[in-house]
Amino acid sequence: MKRLLFSALACAALAVATFAGQTSQAPQTPAQPAPSADPYANNAQPGATQFPLAAPAGRDSNARMVAPPGAVNQGPFNADTWKYGPAFNPPAGSKIWNPAKIKMMQGGKVTGGTVFSATDPESYCAMANAGYDFIWTEMQHDARDWQSVARMWRACPNAKAVPGVRVAYTDEREIQHALDAGALVVVVPTVDSLAEAIEARNWTYFPPLGRRSNGGGQAFDGNMWGNVPGGYRNTINDNVVLILMIETLQGLKDADEIAKVPGVTAVFAASGDLGNFSGYRQGTPDYERAINIVHDAAIKAHVRLCGPFAWRDRPDFTCFQAGSETAAIARGVAAELGPLANTQPKPEVGPFAK
Repeated sequence: MKRLLFSALACAALAVATFAGQTSQAPQTPAQPAPSADPYANNAQPGATQFPLAAPAGRDSNARMVAPPGAVNQGPFNADTWKYGPAFNPPAGSKIWNPAKIKMMQGGKVTGGTVFSATDPESYCAMANAGYDFIWTEMQHDARDWQSVARMWRACPNAKAVPGVRVAYTDEREIQHALDAGALVVVVPTVDSLAEAIEARNWTYFPPLGRRSNGGGQAFDGNMWGNVPGGYRNTINDNVVLILMIETLQGLKDADEIAKVPGVTAVFAASGDLGNFSGYRQGTPDYERAINIVHDAAIKAHVRLCGPFAWRDRPDFTCFQAGSETAAIARGVAAELGPLANTQPKPEVGPFAK
């Protein structure tokens, strides 16, 4: 209903502007369309657009071999040598607007609070305003769907912690669902090879760096990121945070190449799964060797190094995954109650006796 009302008001405003343009000699400045989650909302009306460079009806224009006059890319069409245009460049002097990205660029210690299974927007917003830098919304190991995630993120887009997510894998569907819903931090697990790192990068970034489709979604809406300085499409490549998790022996083998992929913000030394895949526990020489391989890859590539929050004092680690919403509740209650916590009496009978 709100969208229909907005559309009606927009049409009325356009009609008034058109009438004024017909009756006044003063030059009219065309209004910029409001940012919208619908990529087709601002399509031109039929008959309102001319096509002077269109191919003649029913004739081969020979466009594959000959460019129109004035085109930058002359000669036969060649995708490998195509000069990307300036239409989506960020405006000159654009500044980073994602606070988590700013903190990473400054070398500060960044923490992500984990929302593991909650689907309630109020629970999400409580975590997002609790003091973390971003929220690590868990989509690798939890069964919730993207609609519930989008609802949570939309409830408090300007909370202290920006929306982030661990997707299930490197594929297009997972990463583009996350970004179109408004994710500003994307964590990709079990990256085993250079090829997988490039795949994750490609779906995270718009061209020319990546292959993300310009398909709309609530990230483009004015209530999310549509009104950021410079515009969402033109600035998001500079603002998104991409973290690749190295968790397996294969990932360790390619760690140096993974960390060097352009667009990677940080690599994450997966504390649990590097033990799971290596067969050694934290503190043993073989386990620590695996962690140090990821450490060395990050240092050589000049990217951030991430790990569990327990490693916040470990050398060179500046990016951390903190506990879940249930763990945060338990810690908060324990801190609040102090010696009064867990002092309930034990009845001799009934369901609370054991």
